[in-house]
Amino acid sequence: QVQLVEPGGGLVQAGGSLVLSCAASGCTVSTYGVGWFRQAAGKDREFVAAISWSGGSTTYADSVKGRFTVSRGNAKNTVYLQMNNLEPDDTAVYYCASGRYSTTPERYDYWGQGTQVTVSS
Repeated sequence: QVQLVEPGGGLVQAGGSLVLSCAASGCTVSTYGVGWFRQAAGKDREFVAAISWSGGSTTYADSVKGRFTVSRGNAKNTVYLQMNNLEPDDTAVYYCASGRYSTTPERYDYWGQGTQVTVSS
């Protein structure tokens, strides 16, 4: 059974940084695209960033471009989301997902349980 776990959330002040990780078991995420999505209270889930199975392609939402970086770790089954210069509008539950490299959630087959990121002003 495929499981994705996203440790790394927490509370940070505006302008600070956090690193989220996506650790997979039951599959090798190095053979899948991995996407990051987030959902703020009362809002729809939105795309944040994605990385292709090879790591050669990445894409970002305009709202995080230049501040967030998605990357693959040396361990095959880990993907990271480095978040810098965080803003209060980044407050949300963040999810990682594995599947086809895409900006749309429907292309992803497996999802983590989510981790809360709270940015205080």
